Amino acid sequence: MRELPQHIEQSLLVRWMGDNWLSQNMPDAIWAQVLLGLAVLTILVVVAGWITSRVLAKITRRALTAVGRDDWSVALSRRRVFRNISYAVPMLVIMSNIGLLPIDERYAALLARIFLSAGFVFLFMAANGILSAWQDTYDASTRAQTRSIKGYLELGKIVVWIVCVILIISILVNRSPLLMLSGLGALSAVLLLVFKDTLLSLVASAQMTSNDMLRIGDWIDMPQAGADGFVIDMALHTVKVQNWDKTVTTIPTYKLFSESYRNWRYMFESGGRRIKRTLRLDASTVRFLTEDEIRALSRFALLKDYLAGKQQELESSNQALGLMGELQGNRRRLTNIGTFRAYALAYLRTQRELHQDMLMIVRMMEPESQGIPVEIYCFANNTAWVEYERIQGNIFDHLLAILPELSLRLYQAPSGADFSRRWDSATAHD
Repeated sequence: MRELPQHIEQSLLVRWMGDNWLSQNMPDAIWAQVLLGLAVLTILVVVAGWITSRVLAKITRRALTAVGRDDWSVALSRRRVFRNISYAVPMLVIMSNIGLLPIDERYAALLARIFLSAGFVFLFMAANGILSAWQDTYDASTRAQTRSIKGYLELGKIVVWIVCVILIISILVNRSPLLMLSGLGALSAVLLLVFKDTLLSLVASAQMTSNDMLRIGDWIDMPQAGADGFVIDMALHTVKVQNWDKTVTTIPTYKLFSESYRNWRYMFESGGRRIKRTLRLDASTVRFLTEDEIRALSRFALLKDYLAGKQQELESSNQALGLMGELQGNRRRLTNIGTFRAYALAYLRTQRELHQDMLMIVRMMEPESQGIPVEIYCFANNTAWVEYERIQGNIFDHLLAILPELSLRLYQAPSGADFSRRWDSATAHD
């Protein structure tokens, strides 16, 4: 048997091949041994990558499909989890077999640490991909409409990368990770300052989720942040709101916990959207109704019962006055504005698109320089914006059109055209 050279005798490649014809006929040249070692490493890497990317990935996908979790299989593929693992395994294979190359132990140890670090980086990228896949599958579920876990998953990603950085540094400098952690303890004050927003956002996100203060899809109004629209994303640090003009406002998560905002979700859940609008009537048109006008208004189906009952009430009250009732100033009489309020309330009660079991009033408020406000207060039974505006528009179209029947007129500030018409009229009479 031919005696092997000393630098080959201790070679891992020789021990790896065993005592056979190949090990006994190893080339003596270093470059040939390096090429042979690289060839063996290449074969190992190709085989390991193929087994990981093809066999293990296919087995995992079929297992997930068998248990009815096709969504997880798709999400893991989309987040490149299998690909990152297929990159990590060859790195670990190279690290564990770096001794196949006939190089100095110091360089071999350095290369092993580098490849080990690269393998861990890909493994942690796969872990992040799993967290992202979790978010994707959760977003497709019905629970995502009431609870958002994106903030917690983002915090998990931060923790994963912190562990990754500490582990990689400790591997490269060949020191224990506990030594790195003890150094971080001394820098806790600095870390608290650096991660102040993260900690505040984490607390705010936990409080909002546990108290059900905010959900994706909620319509919120936060004037101090310029936000008025639907929540489209809830992350650890920010909440995105799509405004009605299709712009997006980004709000720090902790501000939604420390500052006030209006959430319209409960309005949608109640099934009724409030209509609150004021008609300002011209005070000069308010007066008592004559008997002829009362008889004419009695033809209105919505006023017939009201006027009949009111007339009996007024006659009984006036008869009780005796001789004093002969003076018109002492008698109780119907007014056109009071009759309008009764008509408006009766009209609202006939509308099927209004919630009849919710508050419904027509009230006269304190007169102002801009007329006498008559407020309509009710709730539409359709909360969609377009339908809500249609219902509201139909109601006020009718109420505005009925005002002349009661000899009432809306207050309207005079414009330049009004003065011009009066001047032309006065000039024509002259």
